[in-house]
Amino acid sequence: MDALVRHTGTVAPLECSSVDTDQIIPARFCRRLGRTGYEDTLFFRWRQDADFTVTSQRHAGASILVSGPDFGIGSSREHAVWALRDFGFRVVIAPSFGDIFRANATKNGVLTAEVPEKSAAQLCQAAADRPDLPVLVDLEQRTITADGLVVGFGIDGYSRWQLMNGFDDLQATLSRVEKIDAYEATRPSWLPTTTLGS
Repeated sequence: MDALVRHTGTVAPLECSSVDTDQIIPARFCRRLGRTGYEDTLFFRWRQDADFTVTSQRHAGASILVSGPDFGIGSSREHAVWALRDFGFRVVIAPSFGDIFRANATKNGVLTAEVPEKSAAQLCQAAADRPDLPVLVDLEQRTITADGLVVGFGIDGYSRWQLMNGFDDLQATLSRVEKIDAYEATRPSWLPTTTLGS
């Protein structure tokens, strides 16, 4: 997984609240095998409307999605994050997220930046007015900068560490293999052991 410390991109605005994972990717597409190739399924039902902004030509190439509160609620499908990532989104900004969606996003290298509702609305408006407006998301400083607007965002420390190092859960564990081996070396021989370092 690629590390994410700073990301600059344009924004696709999605001025909706309570966007659930079935709206992000309908369940029938979750039967596919593999973790990639889901870009054509993202917001599938909404994309049937030619005026749907997120996938419109006006916002083509956007790598930052801004939405309303409660983004990614609903069933715990990792496919929702895969679809966003495969479409090209590296950052999702919203006032709040579904807990499972947020965890799945981190594990797949997608930053979920939590901002006040007013700030999300300002970013949506800025993107609607200027689709080519570059936006800088700085995970180290926990700030979003767009044409004079600077917004702080919330993220838990462990997710921040994972994203900045490009670690999924397995890579995070393996990054501590020396400490795991040292601990295992002190355990009595009759206890079970792991073989991470072997």
